[in-house]
Amino acid sequence: MNRTGVYAVQGAISTVIAAISAKLGILFYVLSIFAFVMVIDFISGMAASKKESIENPEDLTKGWSSKRGMLGIFKKFAYILVVLVAIVIDYIIFKIAATLNINMPTTTFFGLLVTVWFILNELLSIIENAGRMGAEGIPDFLIDAIVVLKGKVEKKGAEENENKQ
Repeated sequence: MNRTGVYAVQGAISTVIAAISAKLGILFYVLSIFAFVMVIDFISGMAASKKESIENPEDLTKGWSSKRGMLGIFKKFAYILVVLVAIVIDYIIFKIAATLNINMPTTTFFGLLVTVWFILNELLSIIENAGRMGAEGIPDFLIDAIVVLKGKVEKKGAEENENKQ
């Protein structure tokens, strides 16, 4: 492919990303982070499993296997489905609100909360995988901060759900 073709592809990709970003707003960036941490968690989980298999060659419950890998992929796919359900709920709520002439201050709530909750969950898993790989001295305050943030997201979601009822 010549330079002009490369620039055309780059321009097309940039245009698509810009259009999606404009439509989703802050949710685009949060979804991008979510995708990134899911990939990092999967890779770190595979690396931790490989290390465990090297340390425990006789233990068949340790180590990476295609079955465990597929189960991990299914779990990530299920996370994506839950996020999509939350985004659809947001869409329904805000379309109904617009039909009833109710001004909503934002276009996303549940999608954003659910995605952030899963990001925090993935971050905890990455830290656990790092520990399984032998990383010592992982600061407790980092783990505590993630757990506290996850709790705050859960609390905010519960409060908002009560307010909608």
